[in-house]
Amino acid sequence: MTAIDKLADKLKGQCPHMELRRKEPMSAHSSFRIGGRVSAMAMPCSEDELCACLRAAADAGVEPLVIGNGTNLLVRDGELDIFVIKTFEGVGSIELEGEDRIRAGAGALLSRVASSALKWGLSGMEFAHGIPGSLGGAVYMNAGAYGGEMKDIVSSVRWTDRGLELRETSGADCDFRYRGSRFSDEGGTVLSAEIKLEKGDPEAIRAKMDELAAKRRASQPLNFPSAGSTFKRPAQGFAAALIDQAGLKGKGFGGAKVSEKHAGFIINAGGATFDDVIKTMDYVKEQVFRHSGIELEPEVKIIR
Repeated sequence: MTAIDKLADKLKGQCPHMELRRKEPMSAHSSFRIGGRVSAMAMPCSEDELCACLRAAADAGVEPLVIGNGTNLLVRDGELDIFVIKTFEGVGSIELEGEDRIRAGAGALLSRVASSALKWGLSGMEFAHGIPGSLGGAVYMNAGAYGGEMKDIVSSVRWTDRGLELRETSGADCDFRYRGSRFSDEGGTVLSAEIKLEKGDPEAIRAKMDELAAKRRASQPLNFPSAGSTFKRPAQGFAAALIDQAGLKGKGFGGAKVSEKHAGFIINAGGATFDDVIKTMDYVKEQVFRHSGIELEPEVKIIR
């Protein structure tokens, strides 16, 4: 019996009502629709269950992979000896605190949090309405779009550090930066976050959301599986422009290719494998460097 087998059996006893799946295909939990079967996947329905999973994994000497909605993941094919904790929806409470603050669980979909902000007449989260990920992942990587970032609205984060100590950290102390934070540096797990917004006109908030949604539909290949922007914005220029200038739209290997609609996206055009995407990413990096001298860095998280 492997360490993950023992861990799974222990969790069944500790959290009898929690869904625990064995040999679960990651292709069903990744927006790329790619990924092999992991040894076990826990789907906690509360912060307490999430913490129980983290403690049990630590006791078993297993490093868990904590995911939200899987929108920034590229997972290899085949059998993976990995224990996954999926927070999406289960750890997804959304509550109004006071007049202008929202407390949301790590597994809450960003679009649901933004819709709740609209319902309560709170402005400042319109940029996040179309980001497909969960709150925890967005805080972890300081997700952003259309001029807004999570650092602009997060006032505090409840999390556990690598030693599983429960902590509450102000937004100012989260070391937010472009696609990074202290959580990505230190390996902590986000449990929930408080978001500070401003009172606004619901009609104006809705109009801004609709405007940004129209921009996304017009510019992004939303009809194909992908992980969003494949590469981070380099110090000079923009990844999509550099890829376009290198003549790479439509180029790729197997079922993976650079989107012809938005060069910043590598898409699963049909039946793409992990290796197809990796080969396409490597080719793009090589050609962009040859063309511009700029080295692109992946934004997507790669699980090998």
